[in-house]
Amino acid sequence: MTAPLTPPPPPHEQSSHSAWPPAPGGSGHVVGAPDHVAHGTKDQDGPGMKTEVREAAVITVAVALGGALLGVLWCWLAPRVPLVGDVVDDTWVVYLKDTEGEQSIGVDGTFTLLALAFGFVSAVVVFVLRRRGGVPVVVALGVGGLLGSLLAWRVGVWLGPAQDVLAQAKGVGKGVTFSAPLRLEAKGALLAWSLAGLLVHLGLTALFGPRDPEPVGYGPAGYERP
Repeated sequence: MTAPLTPPPPPHEQSSHSAWPPAPGGSGHVVGAPDHVAHGTKDQDGPGMKTEVREAAVITVAVALGGALLGVLWCWLAPRVPLVGDVVDDTWVVYLKDTEGEQSIGVDGTFTLLALAFGFVSAVVVFVLRRRGGVPVVVALGVGGLLGSLLAWRVGVWLGPAQDVLAQAKGVGKGVTFSAPLRLEAKGALLAWSLAGLLVHLGLTALFGPRDPEPVGYGPAGYERP
């Protein structure tokens, strides 16, 4: 008798969990990589947008209110433009005492220099208090500086000599020198505060602002089995 033939053992079935990496474009991802890296997202740092907008509003108001101090200093430091009143044909006329004087230029220059100084100081203070920076902070500095300049202009004019020069001439008498009201002839000076604040703040942010962390690379440590 011959021994019954037994069927050969079945070939070893390949495990459903292959050790080979998936084909390119597959659904596998790097083992050990955080989920937010694998899915192409990352956590957001810093305060939310509502908080940034709220802080920007506070910065705008605080910077704008500083314009009152700028107006006081402008009224105090700006040179006076001398005027003289006279009577011609029974009519009061007012004219410059020194037609070649540069006091009018000095008034505009004083405002511009003070505005540049206020822009520098406000930018430094905002950077120290809000080092992270951001678009809302930059916008707040620009808008606050412009509003502060407008406020300073009006405060300086209000605190300065009276606007009615004829009444002043009649009050002091014929041929007596008196000061002209403050006037800002160069309206471009109203932008000095904003421009100085923006440039100084951007420079401080570029030099001393926080740096973004370096991205962490993940090598081909393996692939998750399907």
